[in-house]
Amino acid sequence: MKIYKSKIDWWLGLVLLYPIFRSVVSIIEGEWIGYLGIILCTLFIVFISKSTRYIIAENQLIVKCMFIVNDKIEISKIRKIEKTNSILSSPALSLDRIAIKFNKFDEIYISPKERQNFLNDLLAINPDIEVKV
Repeated sequence: MKIYKSKIDWWLGLVLLYPIFRSVVSIIEGEWIGYLGIILCTLFIVFISKSTRYIIAENQLIVKCMFIVNDKIEISKIRKIEKTNSILSSPALSLDRIAIKFNKFDEIYISPKERQNFLNDLLAINPDIEVKV
């Protein structure tokens, strides 16, 4: 079993910029709720970065992201892997993504930090995967 972490882009911080700004303003104004906002934003960043991962176990690719995504894909059914910068919602913390196409019409976007090692491990299990990255 191999575990790959998601690559993390700087834009993730932009999503939380406003809540952090509002929290700092609240702290400056002497409101304790600002501390709660900072703590919650920090916990969210840590939780999402630690929980987004891609696991290769035997003939399965397991994609996990928080409690929302827990997909299991048979590696033997992966047809194609290609580079994408899609902004569609996905279990990826970076826009530097790969699209994994499996079955007849299914696909998922992920962003493994160690992309080449990840691809090599998939190809070792299923050498018929068409790779365009």
